[in-house]
Amino acid sequence: MTQALNAAEELRRICGEDRVLLNEPMMSHTSFRIGGPADYFVTPGTAEELAEVLSFSARAGIPAFVMGNGTNLLVADAGYRGVIVQLLKNMNDIRVEGNEIIAQAGALLSAVAARALEASLTGFEFAAGIPGTLGGACTMNAGAYGGEMKDVLVSVKVLDAEGNIRILPAEDLALGYRTSAIMKGGMIVLEAVIRLSEGDPEAISSYMKELAGRRRDKQPLDKPSAGSTFKRPEGYFAGKLIQDAGLRGKTIGGAQVSEKHCGFVINTGSATAADVMNLIDFVRETVLADAGVTLTPEVRFLGF
Repeated sequence: MTQALNAAEELRRICGEDRVLLNEPMMSHTSFRIGGPADYFVTPGTAEELAEVLSFSARAGIPAFVMGNGTNLLVADAGYRGVIVQLLKNMNDIRVEGNEIIAQAGALLSAVAARALEASLTGFEFAAGIPGTLGGACTMNAGAYGGEMKDVLVSVKVLDAEGNIRILPAEDLALGYRTSAIMKGGMIVLEAVIRLSEGDPEAISSYMKELAGRRRDKQPLDKPSAGSTFKRPEGYFAGKLIQDAGLRGKTIGGAQVSEKHCGFVINTGSATAADVMNLIDFVRETVLADAGVTLTPEVRFLGF
């Protein structure tokens, strides 16, 4: 108990009294609406505070995990015995300079896309409906509808694994399908610069509305989920493999393979993290037996 109190005091010293919560339910911070309590939930306001929180956690032997909007995350029912650092709440500034947008890692992609529209800049419409943050999008080279972060990214400011703040050009990031040197190197995005083109605001708005309509038509946006549950296997589509294996609507507890889009595992309202994990495992085993293809989860798992 004394160690926990000392850790809380130190985290509050670093970030401020109101930016450190104890035993915070993670179901309030993930799009699955699932997850037990995190020992410490911290929302730093600057890169320096973030670095100091992570440095303290390492010295104290307390596990730490940095998150954005929690849209690609499944947290265990028992929660997380460590420090969750969320960048969404405070580190989310966005500014426009000419045809470039400079935004902090916690900025929502939808907010960045809205600023691009305000500035009559085109090229970021693909990201308007992706529910995550810019930091996560850079880390996993997020993409949709033919666009990817690698198409628009100029550079990123990161906190590397040694605690150094560095600026890396996009060409050094090895951006690929749901991967990057950022991810492989254990780096944390602090800020990114994206470069867009001048465009017609009416055309930009129209295209964003068109993509939003496609999402509503094809994806189960009315149910909590983490988006596409599995990465796209080379030469296949995960959703079709799952459908062909007869798993449309398959349920375990409160978790279900969406009837609208088989690539989504959804929370029907009462799912536990264990339900979701068991269903993911069942889907992977069934598809492997049916098609000989191993599905790789796109969702990140925390506390298991």
